[in-house]
Amino acid sequence: MRSILASLSSLFIVVGSTLCAQAAERAELDRLFAALDTIELFEIMHTEGLMQADELQSDMFPGRGGVGWTAIATRIYDVEAMSETFRGRFDPELADTDVTPLLVFFEGSAGREIISLELSARRALMDPEVEEASKDTFEQMVEDSDPRVDLLENFIDVNDLVELNVAGALNASLAFYQGLADGGSFNLGEDQMLREVWAQEPELRDDINAWMRGFLALSYQPLDDADLEAYIALSTSAAGQDLNRALFAGFDDIFNEISYDLGAAASRFMVSEEL
Repeated sequence: MRSILASLSSLFIVVGSTLCAQAAERAELDRLFAALDTIELFEIMHTEGLMQADELQSDMFPGRGGVGWTAIATRIYDVEAMSETFRGRFDPELADTDVTPLLVFFEGSAGREIISLELSARRALMDPEVEEASKDTFEQMVEDSDPRVDLLENFIDVNDLVELNVAGALNASLAFYQGLADGGSFNLGEDQMLREVWAQEPELRDDINAWMRGFLALSYQPLDDADLEAYIALSTSAAGQDLNRALFAGFDDIFNEISYDLGAAASRFMVSEEL
């Protein structure tokens, strides 16, 4: 997320059986990782990250990053690195889970459609106009008393999407401040950093609430209610809850690592300019 061998006499037998079990488990997790099309998501995150790095440069050291900053951001948002960080947490979190129901669903037609729709929406939302339109769509659904709203709200609640995303965003923000501090451009203690981070919480929560509902409205618009209800049912199951926990754990590790590295790198550019 192993055991300590009881005696040297049983070493070969215990290690042999353990390796077989781990290999089978790894194969199932490889299938799940592929069924979720996680590499495609990391590629989208790579593109999003480079866009965010450009904004960071404009805000914190405008016109000074150049090709050096682009190269650093490209390395920080490396797809293979994100995958390794993710699997280092995702796999252990699911080590004791029967992933069969997850494989049946996500390798099936409904699961494949859901993943495809989610990725398409994520790509589309990189356009600010599409993002605003998706939020407007959800608000219109509420005004029209569209029954799909209840399903989307149920999905959010079952997976605790707002609270977990807010917590992850706050942790990532703290990691960014820590990177800035370690890079030498930010002179605040841990308590001051925490106050700065918590001051962002209301705005972060509002942004996440709006973004999440717009994203889901856009993602699942073509999806049949029956398939969405099946997805919600999976999310309420033990395996679904384990998957949700594992996904957030893996992505939290990615974003904390990326945020710290971005802060440290930005700090170096800021300090070098001051010198």
